[in-house]
Amino acid sequence: QAIVWDEYLTGPFGLIAQYSLLKEHEVEKMFTLKPGRLPPADVKNIIFFVRPKLELMDIITDNVLREDRGRSPQRDFHILFVPRRSLLCEQWLKEQGVLGSFIHREQYSLDLIPFDGDLLSMESESAFKECYLESDQTSLYHAAKGLMTLQALYGTIPQIFGKGDCARHVANMMIRMKREFPGSQNSIFPVFDTLLLLDRNVDLLTPLATQLTYEGLIDEIYGIQNTYVKLPPEKFAPKKQGEGGKDLPTEPKKLQLNSAEELYAEIRDKNFNAVGSVLSKKAKIISAAFEERHHAKTVGEIKQFVSQLPHMQAARSSLANHTSIAELIKDITTSEDFFDNLTVEQEFMSGIDTDKVNNYIEDCIAQKHPLIKILRLVCLQSVCNSGLKQKVLDHYKREIIQTYGYEHILTLNNLEKAGLLKPQTGGRNNYPTIRKTLRLWMDDVNEQNPNDISYVYSGYAPLSVRLAQLLARPGWRSIEEVLKMLPGPHFEERQQLPTGLQKKRQQGENRVTLVFFLGGVTYAEIAALRFLSQMEDGGTEYIIATTKLINGTTWIKSLMEKLEPAPF
Repeated sequence: QAIVWDEYLTGPFGLIAQYSLLKEHEVEKMFTLKPGRLPPADVKNIIFFVRPKLELMDIITDNVLREDRGRSPQRDFHILFVPRRSLLCEQWLKEQGVLGSFIHREQYSLDLIPFDGDLLSMESESAFKECYLESDQTSLYHAAKGLMTLQALYGTIPQIFGKGDCARHVANMMIRMKREFPGSQNSIFPVFDTLLLLDRNVDLLTPLATQLTYEGLIDEIYGIQNTYVKLPPEKFAPKKQGEGGKDLPTEPKKLQLNSAEELYAEIRDKNFNAVGSVLSKKAKIISAAFEERHHAKTVGEIKQFVSQLPHMQAARSSLANHTSIAELIKDITTSEDFFDNLTVEQEFMSGIDTDKVNNYIEDCIAQKHPLIKILRLVCLQSVCNSGLKQKVLDHYKREIIQTYGYEHILTLNNLEKAGLLKPQTGGRNNYPTIRKTLRLWMDDVNEQNPNDISYVYSGYAPLSVRLAQLLARPGWRSIEEVLKMLPGPHFEERQQLPTGLQKKRQQGENRVTLVFFLGGVTYAEIAALRFLSQMEDGGTEYIIATTKLINGTTWIKSLMEKLEPAPF
C-alpha cells in the first residue's frame, strides 16, 4: 500500500509513527498530496491521509479522475480524515463523482500529539482564527474530545477551572460528553488534580512580545516545526585544516529539539543571556572527560573509558550544535534593530507612552520593515493601552495601507475583530490596573538565577502563567476584580470521583495541574510553567496542552488575509 499525505500532517505524524514503523506495516511508498496524476507505484491500495478541507478535496478529485482505469491490477482508494470525517467534504467528493471510488472512508482521531514529556499539542493551525473570527467551534470540540480521551487513560480530573468563552464551551462539552456516555465512569486513579482551561484572548499580550528564552528565540528567528528546526548550514560545516571555505553545504541543517537531548533540556528554558555560561562550563567538563584517556593505565580503566565514549561523543556533538545555534542567535540579539525593537516592546509593557503614535514604529513603516513586525508592535501597543485612541489607530492604519498596499485592509479588519488592534472603548485603560495587581512588570529581573517567571521576557511576566500561578496559591478569589476586567467568564466545575479514588495527598507530594491553552501557547509560556514546576516550595507540577504551538509571527500570519485583485 501507499500513503498520500496532506503535507501539513507529515510533521505531527512523524512524532508518533516514524517511516520505519509504517514500513513494517507494509507501507511501500509515501507521496505528498498534489494536483495531477499520482506517481506510479506497484501497490494495490492507496490511502489518502487528509484534513477535512475543501481545497484538499479538489486535489484528491484530480488525483482520482486522472487514475488510469485501464491499468491492471486496478488500485483501490481509501480516505482517512484527520481528526474527524466531514459531511461537507464527502458531499463535495460526491458532487465531483469520485466518492464511490473510495472503498473505505474513515476518520483517524488524532487529537493531542505528544511533543515532549510535559507538552501536548493538537497542531490545529487555524484554531484561534476559527474561534474568534469565524465563530467556528470545531477545534473546541476536538479539544474536549482530546480531554475525554486523556481522562479515559489517566483518570477523571476532579477540578476544572477556566477563564474565557472558549474555555466555558470546552468545559460544557466535556460535562455533556460525560453525561452522554454514562459507561465512561472509569476506575483509574486520577493522575491530574486540576484542569485549567485558558482562552488565548484572555492574554493577547504575551505572544506579541519577543520571547527571550533560548527555545523561544530559536522559534522567533528560525521557527520550530513539530520539534524540528532548519538552520543556515554555514555554521555547521566541519572545519578542515587548510581547505578554506570551498564547498560549504547549501542544504539547511535540520535538528530535532526536545528533552531527549540532555544539554537542550538544561538550556532550553533559560533566558538567552544565561546560556553562554552554561555552554562554556559544559565545554570544560567535556574536554576534561576526554583528557581522562591519558590517565587510563590498566585494562580495566581503558575498558571503563571506552564504554563511556559514545555518551561523551554525543555530548560533544550536542555542545557543538548548540554553540553554533547560540552564535547565530547572538548575531541577531546584539544587532541594533533587535535592541530598538525590544526597547519599544518593554516600554509598552511597562506602561510608557502607550497612548500616542510611536516614533520607532513610524520609522519602521517608513523604511518598509517586514509588515508582521509592524503589526506585532502596533497590536502590542493597542493591548497595553486597552485599545488605541481613534486618531492614533486611524493614523497607523493609514500609514500601513499607504506603505504596504490596500490589500492589507482585510488583515487590519481581522486583527480588530480578534481584539488585537482596536479603538479604546469607554475611554479607560485597564491595563495599568491589571499590570499592578498581577505584578506583570518586574523591574529587577535576575536572568541568570531567576526567582520569578518574568525572566522569560526579561521583565514581563506572562499574564496567562501568572493566572495559573495565582490559581494554585492563593486561589482566584484574591484577584476577582482583575478577572472581571479580562474577557470572558471565569468558572469552576467539580467532577465526582467514585469512592476509593479520592486522592489522599502525602506530605510533600505535588499537585498535578494540566493547563490547556485554547488558541495557542508560546515556548516562553511553557518555560515559565516549567519554572513554576521546578520551584522548591511550588507544590504544583504543570503539564501543558494547547491547540497549537505559536509565536507572534505565526499567530499574526494565521490572521492575515490578502485582498486578491479581481481577475479581469
